[in-house]
Amino acid sequence: MRSWFKSYPVAVPIASLTVAMASFQLGATVAKGLFPAVGAVGAAALRLALATLMLLAVWRPWRVRPSLRELRTIVIYGVAMGCMNTFFYLSLRTLPLGISVALEFTGPLAVAMAASRRPVDFVWIALAALGLLALLPLGLDSKPLAPAGVGFALAAGLCWALYILFGQKAGAVHGGQTAALGTLVGAIVIVPIAAAQVGARLLSPAILPAALGVALLSSALPYSLEMFAMTRLPTRTFGVLMSLDPALGALAGLYFLGERLTPIQWAAIVSIILASAGSAATSRTSPRPSLPD
Repeated sequence: MRSWFKSYPVAVPIASLTVAMASFQLGATVAKGLFPAVGAVGAAALRLALATLMLLAVWRPWRVRPSLRELRTIVIYGVAMGCMNTFFYLSLRTLPLGISVALEFTGPLAVAMAASRRPVDFVWIALAALGLLALLPLGLDSKPLAPAGVGFALAAGLCWALYILFGQKAGAVHGGQTAALGTLVGAIVIVPIAAAQVGARLLSPAILPAALGVALLSSALPYSLEMFAMTRLPTRTFGVLMSLDPALGALAGLYFLGERLTPIQWAAIVSIILASAGSAATSRTSPRPSLPD
């Protein structure tokens, strides 16, 4: 088994990233159930606050002593994380899960395109882009998307790009502790906004089980796994692999929320999966920073 991991070192971070993405989509379906009680911003705040407690207990980030420059990177990473969560949930109020994820994916796709250097990388990016476009309801029989939802999803995509870029820089030095510190920063930014909007409803015991599930599935587990993966994969590979997210979002929407897909959208899922598999199969092995003990 040990020799297998030595021969295929990229398999472990790829598997970690896949689990992280699946967990996130499952958490998103649970989070939509919180919207009637606390709204989208309230759901994001509960997710960040509870995930912070979980990650602090696991990673104990107070043991690290980041430099001022590293701390600035962690703060940007955390703000991007908090805003990404909030904008994404705001988009889910008016858009199906698969469409929101597809629009949000413009951020990591842009990161992948910017980091590409070889012709084969553009083949996988083209497949991912075609799948992304096909997931959007662009046909004549499609209902128009809510402009506010589209705007929020694209804003989440921008934050997602910043999350990748600054998370990789910060995670290279402090690893999992970065996820805990970043989530704490995100909670500090978003929780006061939610408290001003919904007040004491954030503390309702009735929503605590669902909120804990969202925090675990959408933040604590996937952020830890993503931090592990992003410090062990090249930026272009990480970015293109994230193209699996729209497919997982569409599948989660179909299974848990009853959002039906057209044949074209199913073809888009295949295109995105091929792009992800192709990127993983042709990725170069390159030196990656190690996490501290």
